[in-house]
Amino acid sequence: MKTSHQKSDIMNNFFHSFSIPVMGTGHSIDSPIRVGPFGINSVISIVDDLLIERIRKFYSQKLKLPYSNIPRNAEDGRARRITAYLNLVQKIVQLKFESIKDQPFFEKNDKARYFELLPEDSRLRQMYNKLIDTQPGKLRDKLAYELTSLMQPGSIDVNIMAKVDGLNYEKNGQPLSPEYSDANAALRGFAQSNLASSLVLSAGFNPRLYNYITEFKDFYRDAKGKIKKKIILKVSDFRSALIQGKYLAKKGIEVFEYRIESGLNCGGHAFPSNGHLLPSLLKEFREKRDMLSTAIRPLIKKYYEDHGEGFSPDWEPLEPQITVQGGIGTSGEAKRLLDDFEMDATGWGSPFLLVPEATTVDKMTRNLLENAKETDLYISWASPMSPLGVPYNNVRNTGSSKWHEKRIEKGKPGSQCPKGLLEFNTEFTEKPICTASNQYQLLKLDQINHMDIEESEKEKKRQEVMNQECLCVHLGNGALIDLGILEEHRAPQAICPGPNIEWFDNEYSLREMIDHIYGRSPSLVPEERPHMFAKEIVMYVDFFKDLVQDSEGSDSDLKKFRKYKKNLEKGMDYCLEIAKSEPYQDENLSSITETVEEQRPRLQKIFDTISK
Repeated sequence: MKTSHQKSDIMNNFFHSFSIPVMGTGHSIDSPIRVGPFGINSVISIVDDLLIERIRKFYSQKLKLPYSNIPRNAEDGRARRITAYLNLVQKIVQLKFESIKDQPFFEKNDKARYFELLPEDSRLRQMYNKLIDTQPGKLRDKLAYELTSLMQPGSIDVNIMAKVDGLNYEKNGQPLSPEYSDANAALRGFAQSNLASSLVLSAGFNPRLYNYITEFKDFYRDAKGKIKKKIILKVSDFRSALIQGKYLAKKGIEVFEYRIESGLNCGGHAFPSNGHLLPSLLKEFREKRDMLSTAIRPLIKKYYEDHGEGFSPDWEPLEPQITVQGGIGTSGEAKRLLDDFEMDATGWGSPFLLVPEATTVDKMTRNLLENAKETDLYISWASPMSPLGVPYNNVRNTGSSKWHEKRIEKGKPGSQCPKGLLEFNTEFTEKPICTASNQYQLLKLDQINHMDIEESEKEKKRQEVMNQECLCVHLGNGALIDLGILEEHRAPQAICPGPNIEWFDNEYSLREMIDHIYGRSPSLVPEERPHMFAKEIVMYVDFFKDLVQDSEGSDSDLKKFRKYKKNLEKGMDYCLEIAKSEPYQDENLSSITETVEEQRPRLQKIFDTISK
């Protein structure tokens, strides 16, 4: 078996076994600029094109590069703003990377840092160690030249939430054609950019968007069999991965990577499974991963036969990567995912919110995260996507929550909705509006006031309405404050960390965090931190409790709860098997056994309340 870091060498020549996933609309907005020159992959959200334009202006002015504003009402402005920013990011990353590449060896500089950040058993790090131990002469010069030629920057990947795909309208109120929908325009912005990187599709299956991918040749193989722009699917289970992979394959689109995420133990929006725990999902991917090639390859070959000269024998068949993210907190947990579950790489999100060299988080919010305890972190239904059944991970006492409280006190609940990126609701209007908007909340509150129900029930419903937060604007404000574009008092900040952030309580350097990931320094988290699998078990039992409490006890609910319980118990059994194995470095396996012993009877007790 290949070791975890040897796998990452194969992965498109990227030499790290981890990446930095998308975090909110703004917290990883310039992460490639920060970490890309050091060979680290990261992901930008391209949901908020207006935020992107402000960041483009900032970096253009800071680096004295040409800048021409693309107005909000410009024709195809959303796509053009995204293209312009991505091209700028690529230019900056390349300039910084070439500067590092040109530096000499054997000095304390960024070139040394580039190699010292690599995992010890990566091919490039081993070559570097050999160079350092080589005496001056022709051999050392040859090694230095070869090593420099192998350097490359991290990938500048982008993320689109597939279901965030509202239609846009002309000034006269007429809807624009589907190609100008939010997701399609964002896709076009990436497709028309100069980037050779990956598009991460998350938050569900959107046929309109998937079909639109076929309009751009960069997602297909060129004459040499290379694909300039690759597809990464964020998936919740194997069945979904296979279905989506086949759907795209029939159109000639190959999936480069399937990115598995814990349904609850993650940052951002949560997509809880029906009681399926992450270890069970990973086990299925490990056992069936060959199907993601064998079932897909004939469809790809057929497409090229029907639309060209066929699949050339000189082209390499694409073996999709399988990666995982969500709640990883120690090097041992990462090692288990990479080696035991045979994942190709891991994603580390929330811990990097405390690394200013990697992410844009304002000082006040970063302090909030440093001091956050378990009770401060919770699954929230305050997102405008919550009415669609999508909660998100939240932390108490953010600038955003305080801003909303003041609005409510003044009798003006909700936001003025300046961006409208999450407009889904048509309960009161023909044109969709956002449930976090002042317009929706006033209409909904009036409806509740006229309901023939108990006052206590009315108040509960009112709170549910007014809890909705303006994520479109507030998730990007932390970046604007951190970069000095806006002052703190003018920009309420929202952030959606995973519960894992509870155990990281300082501001860290990039080197400190990467050394922690690779287990070559004392762990940044205490020994008593529960294993990521243990934490997920608790979260799913908590979520089950909320589902039961909100249920009316129908037969269909009982059937659903019985299935949920069965899946969760099966996952617990598998976790107990894992707990019997030899622990990796800093891996708290004993916490899994303790958690199952506590949560299994609790799960049964919760189920009994509804089954009776």
